[in-house]
Amino acid sequence: MNAPLHEWNLLPKDAIALQKQLAKQLELADRIDPVAHIAGMDIGFEDDGATTRAAVVLLKWDPAPAPDLTVVEQIVHREPTRMPYVPGLLSFREIPAALGAFEKLSIMPELIMVDGQGIAHPRRLGIAAHLGLWLDLPTIGIAKSRLYGKYAEVGEARGDWVPLRAGNDTIGAVLRSRAKVKPVFVSPGHRISLETSLDWVMRCLGRTKLPEPTRLADRLASRRGQRTKQLQDSLF
Repeated sequence: MNAPLHEWNLLPKDAIALQKQLAKQLELADRIDPVAHIAGMDIGFEDDGATTRAAVVLLKWDPAPAPDLTVVEQIVHREPTRMPYVPGLLSFREIPAALGAFEKLSIMPELIMVDGQGIAHPRRLGIAAHLGLWLDLPTIGIAKSRLYGKYAEVGEARGDWVPLRAGNDTIGAVLRSRAKVKPVFVSPGHRISLETSLDWVMRCLGRTKLPEPTRLADRLASRRGQRTKQLQDSLF
């Protein structure tokens, strides 16, 4: 794990100021090692929000002879929630537990897919972008709903997408990941471009609208009482 990026015990106004500073450090061009493992990450809560439950699913990526993702490790890490819910500051509430989960992985991935926003955020620092800076790893945000930005109508076919824009900036893509199903919102986090983010999301799609890494992390995060475990499970 890299050196701490900053303290977590911040007032909302200080957290907002820090977001603006950290966003300037993001790399939105590709700097990715050859991908052998992909992690999916999602966050849940227990005890009426008093406990944060971070779920990380590690998958082995095998592109040949046909794309294949195999689950090799699943981690659930719980710790007391450090910050109340503040719109736009979810990463300060959720990332401490996520970092605890990544510390428990036996293998660090070359790419992380996060259930949440990358730079598609009012201050360009959603949870995927923030986590990427902490871990210095390529991260992609895949969200089920829009947080910020405007977009045109998306085609109905699988793979159709339109830019998600904020003013003159393209901050993500609205992707029809499954035909005639509500789109997902894809945005780069750190060390990856939008085009490469879309490519990896499409590569990792299975039978549902979510890419397998975040689908499995979402399922794990939503299971109250789920034990940390390891398993082998071919997905395709």
